[in-house]
Amino acid sequence: MDDTKRTPAPKDRNAAPLGPSVRKPGSALTITDVADFAGVSKKTVSRVLNREPMKATTRAKVEAAIETLGFVPNAQARALAFRKNFVIVLFIHDSTSPMAMTFQRGVLSAIGDSELALAVRPVNRESPELLSEIETFLARQKPMGAIFLPPLSERDDIGEMCQRLNVKYVRVGSAQLDMMSRSVWSNDREAVMGAVRDIVALGHTRIGFVRGPKGFLSAREREAGFRQALVSAGLTPDETLFADGRYTFDSGLAAGQALLSLPQPPSVIFASNDSMAAGVVRAAHEKGLRLPHDLSIVGFDDGPVAVQLWPSLTTVHWPVIEMGVLAVHKLVPETLPAGEDPAALPSMVASSLIRRESLDAPVR
Repeated sequence: MDDTKRTPAPKDRNAAPLGPSVRKPGSALTITDVADFAGVSKKTVSRVLNREPMKATTRAKVEAAIETLGFVPNAQARALAFRKNFVIVLFIHDSTSPMAMTFQRGVLSAIGDSELALAVRPVNRESPELLSEIETFLARQKPMGAIFLPPLSERDDIGEMCQRLNVKYVRVGSAQLDMMSRSVWSNDREAVMGAVRDIVALGHTRIGFVRGPKGFLSAREREAGFRQALVSAGLTPDETLFADGRYTFDSGLAAGQALLSLPQPPSVIFASNDSMAAGVVRAAHEKGLRLPHDLSIVGFDDGPVAVQLWPSLTTVHWPVIEMGVLAVHKLVPETLPAGEDPAALPSMVASSLIRRESLDAPVR
């Protein structure tokens, strides 16, 4: 449908008449009116409204007609025509996750002032009804596309379900999870390896590590990078310097207390995310340790807490905002800046170490 609600009279009172299609007083403006005014076909107007490629001169002519007439496309009617809503759904497991909230900033930045809207849908990854709940939601809402954050994105059956429903989707993770057109990832393993190389270069040899939760790909990738970096540096991973965590402050506090209670505690602790690193900082302060003089601490995320801690946290910057922007561009290429080629979009966004005050050479 192309009909719209009644709009104000044309802004240019001296403009040419609408042509062969004459509107009755009180009737709504349609794309037929725009097409007649611009001297083009209705299909051309539709292509402009849908941001499809075309000659710049033709696009300018149609946009000028839209501006002059004060025509406002009816988003609901367009949604019915496309049999989809102009909504991107972001499926998350934890609505309080700093990563999820930061990712939303990237999505909203990419959407900008377009017709697209963001809907956030929390779901329980441990629910036996997870797949059916997601399928029911997608079938009813008919979104423009769906984005899945980890750990949900790590399930192949979710991608298979989206393909069956003919729903465009992007899976976000710490490694490639799907075809490049359906996947956005960061190089977690390589980023941790680079951070550990810097730590070793400062002279640290007793390096503690706080794992992420079991079953999370990001946790596996980060631990694998940590172990590989130690071996590459000629250091044997010491299992007594590994502690379990759950990506939470409390688990980081418990891990820090355990590692710092060892007869020979580490001189630096690498936590698999910033929330756990903050817990380690708390544990160090409880023991009266001076940071980084007595203990260095490194995290992973570079979220807001990294600069709120004292001392400020050295951490691996996880490009979550950039990943959110990229995910939208893959779902809706029309959101790309003019002239950019969707086929040239990357899929991997690199992470890197950000040096701050919590990391220094060990005291000899």
